[in-house]
Amino acid sequence: MLWLGLAFLSATLLGFYDVFKKQSLKENAVIPVLFLNTLFSSLIFLPFILLSLEKGNALEGTIFHVPTAGWEVHKYVVLKSLIVLSSWVFGYFGMKHLPLTIVGPINATRPVMVLVGALLVFGERLNLYQWIGVLLAIISFFMLSRSGKKEGIDFKHDKWIYFVVLASMLGAVSGLYDKYLMAPVTDGGLGLDRMVVQSWYNIYQLIMMGTVLMFLWYPKRKTTTPFHWHWCIPLISLFLSAADFVYFYSLSLDGALISVVSMVRRSSVIVSFLCGAMFFRERNLKSKAIDLLLVLLGMIFLYLGAR
Repeated sequence: MLWLGLAFLSATLLGFYDVFKKQSLKENAVIPVLFLNTLFSSLIFLPFILLSLEKGNALEGTIFHVPTAGWEVHKYVVLKSLIVLSSWVFGYFGMKHLPLTIVGPINATRPVMVLVGALLVFGERLNLYQWIGVLLAIISFFMLSRSGKKEGIDFKHDKWIYFVVLASMLGAVSGLYDKYLMAPVTDGGLGLDRMVVQSWYNIYQLIMMGTVLMFLWYPKRKTTTPFHWHWCIPLISLFLSAADFVYFYSLSLDGALISVVSMVRRSSVIVSFLCGAMFFRERNLKSKAIDLLLVLLGMIFLYLGAR
């Protein structure tokens, strides 16, 4: 199953994306970093858009070709941009103020949210394995809150925890929306081209973040955390774009299951957790590792339930 292998590749790239994001946000202004992320991501896909406009272009017939689409398609992409960008804003602020070994496992519970969403929105039914996976994810979350208390993080009263949870929920909404956008019309979806979605949603995010930067952050830049350049900032865009490209491509393949792909992508937490331990010297790793193990065990049950 090629789509499953691509999902694991996307997870690895996504893990390094989190690491570069954490490093870029260290003692740095969030809004400019997020704006630059959307800028570099747009620059990566802009050549594909421009080259695809030419008749008889070299990209036609390749996986990089971006078909021309009207507003009836772009309006759905604009909504995706809004959902993803909202998730990023909350996620970036949360990641800046919390350890990577806390944020990673919380984000890893996103497949459970997708699964519950699929249950409510698409009428999918959960089997025994999937219910076990959901239960393990809930237990791991409560155990993670106990680990957080050792670092002075109160899950009930820490707003950054709520930011990360909200970011994960919006990310789950985005995952379900991806299924709707790219699933074939015969399966109840819109059947949109994946390159149209990925390339243009980056462009729309750039416009949105540019507006936020100019009208909200820039006038108050001298009274907030200053911005400084870091070489990790462009790597955020590079690894995220690559991870999303592989992700969208896997979803476009026959037989791809959004619940399984979403679950596998969350295994990126292994990469981010290890880097948080080795490079950021984060604490209480033993108890967090147990929490992470429960999350991964939950993923295995989700996978078994989706087979």
